[in-house]
Amino acid sequence: MTELAVNIEGVSLAYRMAHNRAASLKEFAVHLVRRQIRYEQFYALKQIDLKVPAHEFLGVVGANGAGKSTLMKIIARVLPPTEGRIAVRGTVAPMIELAAGLDNELTTAENVVLYGSLLGRSPREMRQRVDRILEWAELEDYADVPVRSFSSGMLARLGFAVATDVDPDILVVDEVLAVGDQAFQHRSTERIQELMRQGTTVIFVSHDLSTIRSLASSTLWLDRGEIRMCGPTEDVVTQYEQSASL
Repeated sequence: MTELAVNIEGVSLAYRMAHNRAASLKEFAVHLVRRQIRYEQFYALKQIDLKVPAHEFLGVVGANGAGKSTLMKIIARVLPPTEGRIAVRGTVAPMIELAAGLDNELTTAENVVLYGSLLGRSPREMRQRVDRILEWAELEDYADVPVRSFSSGMLARLGFAVATDVDPDILVVDEVLAVGDQAFQHRSTERIQELMRQGTTVIFVSHDLSTIRSLASSTLWLDRGEIRMCGPTEDVVTQYEQSASL
């Protein structure tokens, strides 16, 4: 029997969206107190069934708003599903919004410890890893500089270096490689491939279909919160391209 890294059964996620349009916060508060606000359920994901075998590289494609990032957040345990169940085996390193775990007022070295702690590692362990993490990110000269002055590319390098410094069981990547320059993208791809060789399961969201083709053994196509197709990468990507060209 194939060992599963992720097992998703009947998962849906709904957001409550208010219909009432208030001209001010005070007006909204009045409507809220009087229970005059009407809500509608918006389903970002609908009845998702997905099994990801351990050690697999799963690509995820779909148009903007298809539910890709929402699915990644559920797998990373950032969001709980509204319906269904999900089982995740092992440690997860999420690279969804790399700057989300960083504090602009802290130095680069302090943010390494903070971000690593948010990923479940001990502060003591992270302090011992600071030098090598900053070396990989090419930020050694910025150890004592607050990250508020960083470009998006520098933030991406820092977040990626922290998230991949240890060997996670599951690596969740959401469009991270689209942020940095070509050198960063090349080095990041190499690191992901190294993790794969060590047995890490990778779930990778990207609009770059050439990268999906070169790395993913299978691919999931999401369309308006539902699974449109899941299978061998070439088959799925070809069908997705044909649909996009119509």
